[in-house]
Amino acid sequence: MSLLIGLASCSRDAPRATKIDPEAPTLVVLTTPAGEVSVTVEVVASSKAIERGLMHRTELPPEQGMLFLMRREKDWSFWMQNTLIPLDIIFITKQLTVAGVIHRATPRSEQRRRVGSPSLYVLEVNGGWAETHGISTGSKVQFDNLRM
Repeated sequence: MSLLIGLASCSRDAPRATKIDPEAPTLVVLTTPAGEVSVTVEVVASSKAIERGLMHRTELPPEQGMLFLMRREKDWSFWMQNTLIPLDIIFITKQLTVAGVIHRATPRSEQRRRVGSPSLYVLEVNGGWAETHGISTGSKVQFDNLRM
């Protein structure tokens, strides 16, 4: 996955989250003009897990992604160093709306990508997923099977 820039002490103040049902998947549900769409996610909150993200993975199954629980809301930047697959990076505000989307981030790039608006959560999915499903700034978001 992407490497997050500026992670110092991320886990210290990371949002606390627990699965409501440990046996059930965690979903991020986004509202689109065509209705709701969901993606099953792996949740990461520690600085080490956020920094590693999806790096070195050769595939990401369709309709799956990774949800980053950041320590605070800010204009986060991500890069794709050591990330082998193209990703869409969806930045989500604490009010659970999409702050912005980076579409099809180029694998292995060291270019820092940001949307220019604060986010508290970041969702990474396969490149092209956001466009295919009509995800855009302002889309509403909810988390299923995740208590914050």
